[in-house]
Amino acid sequence: MTPSALIPRYLAVRNRTLELVDPLLDEDICVQSMPETSPVKWHLGHVTWFYENFILQHYEKSYTPFHEVFNKIFGSYNVSGQSLPDSNRGLFTRPSMKVTWKYWRDIDRRIKEVLDSSKDDEMLGMLVLLGLQHEQQHQELILTDVKHLFSQNPLNPCYKQFSLIPREESLPMEWRRFEGGIVEIGFQGPGFSYDNESPRHKVYLPKYELASRLVNNGEYLEFMEADGYKDPSLWLTEGWDWLKANKRRSPLYWRDNSKDWEEFTLGGVMPLDLDLPLVHISLYEADAFARWSGARLPTEAEWENAGSRQVVQGCLAENNRFHPCPSKKSIPVGDQEELLQIYGDAWEWTQSSYSPYPGYNPAKPNPSEPMSLVWDEAVGEYNSRSMVNQYVLRGGSCVTPVTHIRSSFRNFLPAKTSCQFSGIRLARNVEIEA
Repeated sequence: MTPSALIPRYLAVRNRTLELVDPLLDEDICVQSMPETSPVKWHLGHVTWFYENFILQHYEKSYTPFHEVFNKIFGSYNVSGQSLPDSNRGLFTRPSMKVTWKYWRDIDRRIKEVLDSSKDDEMLGMLVLLGLQHEQQHQELILTDVKHLFSQNPLNPCYKQFSLIPREESLPMEWRRFEGGIVEIGFQGPGFSYDNESPRHKVYLPKYELASRLVNNGEYLEFMEADGYKDPSLWLTEGWDWLKANKRRSPLYWRDNSKDWEEFTLGGVMPLDLDLPLVHISLYEADAFARWSGARLPTEAEWENAGSRQVVQGCLAENNRFHPCPSKKSIPVGDQEELLQIYGDAWEWTQSSYSPYPGYNPAKPNPSEPMSLVWDEAVGEYNSRSMVNQYVLRGGSCVTPVTHIRSSFRNFLPAKTSCQFSGIRLARNVEIEA
């Protein structure tokens, strides 16, 4: 696409961010509830900074920064090398929201002028697409961080009421068999992908089975009532230490009202729906539940081999529910049996450490091509520098934009993380016949 042809897409993503922020008060936007989250004001400034830092700075004639300190306030720690630590973002009472919105509008105007006046520049188009994918990531983080912030408030604020889906029992969990063998995983075809999704490569998979749907709240409650949080034999050693240190006895947003369990949602406090997919689970909890179930978590290669056979559809951010939906039929590709909720609802933990694929070669700047350094810095913000002490999640969640997810997409989080919309799909081995 030519740069000017990207303007409608650019505006659509920017307007969607504004939509997500619209229900919030200025007081909501400026607070950070824990070190792992960020204030919404920082998210707004950061996605705007991306366009200024990686596009305007290199493509705008007579470029002048909006504010010489904004690179430090809103920049990425990995890229700029001068940002303050993430945990300090809640201390930025200045700039005011008035100035932050002025920054947003000013950069928008200048980006549109650059795109409208630019000729067919492939690198510019790539940087814009990267910026849009980056902003969609932060749209998801805005919802995740607001949920944690509101959960700390005794008023139990409601971000946005969502329509209740008529209650119905979950479809039964069944097992879908995959023959394995030598398969290929990794991104292929036209369209955008991050560098960590490549290169496409072959892996060998023994026969395996995946659960037909996600684990639901009722099934996890059975694990809790069977003293799953009290049995160290079910837990990884590090996970047991985490559980004891944090006094964890239930999923992050579950609340025991002495009669029945409730769940804090972006729609406020709701009675716990036992038939909805479980969300906000750490890898430690997911692994313990899988052991208790006599199963395991899938590898990311197993997940992608199965997920690539399904159409990308499901309970994603566009339905504006921002909470999981009951399991329902999906559309498989070819003759493969369907996997319910493979996309949307909850990011699915895998047992795979986040590491480079075989043959992965991080982009290296070419001194003879100055813009290659810009691309290296922009892409390097996420991937190769993060490949340590994290695990891969797949499939997207109820707050993931549909245009942001694909079968090869690799999310990654530390094992202790539970503020993300993460859940469980079970896997198990298939005994080899003699």
